[in-house]
Amino acid sequence: MTRSFLLKLSGEALAASEQDIISPSMLKAYSDEIECAINNKIGIAVVVGGGNYFRGASLQSSGIERVIADKMGMLATLMNGLALTDFMRQKGTDVEIYHSSSIDGVVQPYNRDLARARLDAGEVVVLTGGTGNPFFTTDTAACLRAIELDVEVVLKATSVDGVYSADPTKNKDAHRYETLGISELLEKELGVIDMTAAVLCKENNMPLQVVDSQTPGWMLKVIEGDPVGTIVHPHE
Repeated sequence: MTRSFLLKLSGEALAASEQDIISPSMLKAYSDEIECAINNKIGIAVVVGGGNYFRGASLQSSGIERVIADKMGMLATLMNGLALTDFMRQKGTDVEIYHSSSIDGVVQPYNRDLARARLDAGEVVVLTGGTGNPFFTTDTAACLRAIELDVEVVLKATSVDGVYSADPTKNKDAHRYETLGISELLEKELGVIDMTAAVLCKENNMPLQVVDSQTPGWMLKVIEGDPVGTIVHPHE
């Protein structure tokens, strides 16, 4: 079986600033890192969020029913996924996009076996629509898909160089963890992933690595096993 990773990208990660919805420079940056993995014969599954458009919880506060709001959020992830897929295809990358539900003429429904076959071929699969159910975050979707696809690790792209004991922008004494256990992550409420996602990883022995995706070349470091970000172990 080909080595494979799952990369979790938030919707906000695709925007270079608060004024952007989708930034071509960020699409290029992530495409370059993904291409690095493919060139090293590693299949990549990408789960994208939709927070650069809106979040279900935020829409709910405006009066829209939560189930409807979450469905709108799932469509937002598809828009991001289509943009990323198109960008990679224009670069010549072998990539396929799936959604948790079929949308005729736009995207095919997620199929675990087809997606796994593409990963084994050293290709990219972009997974949109979250879990396909309301009340679940795209972090949970990322961990669920990672377990289904039997990847090596979940890579969570962030704008900081790992997990800290407190917000490093507000507390200069914040400590960065090189390694961490999921139980400690939950106990200290460090906010890296939600509880459902964390429990999924813990119960299914799926490690998580939090990386600074703003620094070019981070994917190669992950591949080569160099220290980068924070590794969250499922059974510590």
